[in-house]
Amino acid sequence: MASILCFGEALIDFHAQRQAGGNQPPAFIPFAGGAPANVAVAVARLGATSRFAGMLSRDMFGDFLLTSLRDLGVGTDDVVRTDEANTALAFVALDEKGERSFSFYRPPAADLLFRPHHFRVDTFDGLAVFHVCSNSLTEAAIADTTIEGMRRARVAGALVSFDMNLRPALWPRDEAPLPRLWNALNEADIIKLSAEEFAFVHADGQSDDDVLERLWRGEAKVLLVTDGGEPMRWFTRNARGSLPGWHVETVDTTAAGDAFVGGLLSQLASQSVTRANLSALLADTPRFHDLLRFAAACGAITVTRKGSFTAIPDEAEVRAFMEHHT
Repeated sequence: MASILCFGEALIDFHAQRQAGGNQPPAFIPFAGGAPANVAVAVARLGATSRFAGMLSRDMFGDFLLTSLRDLGVGTDDVVRTDEANTALAFVALDEKGERSFSFYRPPAADLLFRPHHFRVDTFDGLAVFHVCSNSLTEAAIADTTIEGMRRARVAGALVSFDMNLRPALWPRDEAPLPRLWNALNEADIIKLSAEEFAFVHADGQSDDDVLERLWRGEAKVLLVTDGGEPMRWFTRNARGSLPGWHVETVDTTAAGDAFVGGLLSQLASQSVTRANLSALLADTPRFHDLLRFAAACGAITVTRKGSFTAIPDEAEVRAFMEHHT
């Protein structure tokens, strides 16, 4: 099976855990995470060939991330190590509905130092999908590297996937995200946005159709808009529709969107979907909906667990979940 390469940040998510007794402050437990790294783990857990490309620090957290990726079956030949910056950290607190708030310690961070020359000569050989998110667009140099990677992947014949995964706190206060976000949106074949992110890319007075018209001027073939447990909306160049979500009790929404993307990309790879035949898949609505249901089940299971890498299900769990839930 051709491989799926996820590029960008890997970081440490410190999840708040309440301690028993009195007014004890919460303990923060470290979990390996980072959106593209989560997707790489999801792909591997679901049985597809998974690789991760990015810069890791030579600190204790970088060691932990590298070991965690390898232990979960993710290929790390495209990982580069550095002494020039530490690993990014994210402190995550949950409300009573499992929704997150973040405090980031980035920049500086090792993942921001990856440059085009760090891609190996054969990085893009035999690639099914190249996947990125917006957290590698927050500074000019890493944004240029991300766009370069997307273009190299396309030249090599791979599908290009973009999950915005927007974290405004990571962007400099004087930097407007939209220009760089649109640079990436224009390069991607497959785009996944949350409902909030879809609203974010609307300029003043723009309708959904205005945004879609701009998307279709780029490489995009399909846009998926997720909204937690609400129905997912999908748009292609020739059609649009929606699909109900799975009903579960939410514990922690961390990595749910990444699990969704990993589920979708793993299914595309297992069914040998390429840039040449993606449009045919999208036109086959029952088959397309089956892929989306599988991806949504991956996300639904993930929200019932705490953590990032550790919350993502394997294929047997997803199939069993789909059999027993509606």
